[in-house]
Amino acid sequence: MPLGFTLAPKVLASKTLTSWITPVAHWYANLAGYRRYGLKYDDLVIEEYEDVQKALNRLTPREQYDRAFRMKRASHASVLHNVLPKEEWTKPEEVSNPLSPADQM
Repeated sequence: MPLGFTLAPKVLASKTLTSWITPVAHWYANLAGYRRYGLKYDDLVIEEYEDVQKALNRLTPREQYDRAFRMKRASHASVLHNVLPKEEWTKPEEVSNPLSPADQM
């Protein structure tokens, strides 16, 4: 069950919509700034939701460690009022969606 309303299945089903929306989505993700701190979008999801807790429990130990490391590194950079070096930013091709249920879409 998604956390909210989503048009993603309809957009992904259409090659034309995907080609129009993808550049806008990448622009927005870069504008949001979380990639400059090495975070992925899933790191920003509020953990108190029951569905998110279930998804976090499905992560492998390696994914859990990587997520905790990204959060600590981003917190440290934020306290120092500094962003990470550009080579440590999260790249769009690194982003996957491990918190999504496998049966969606």
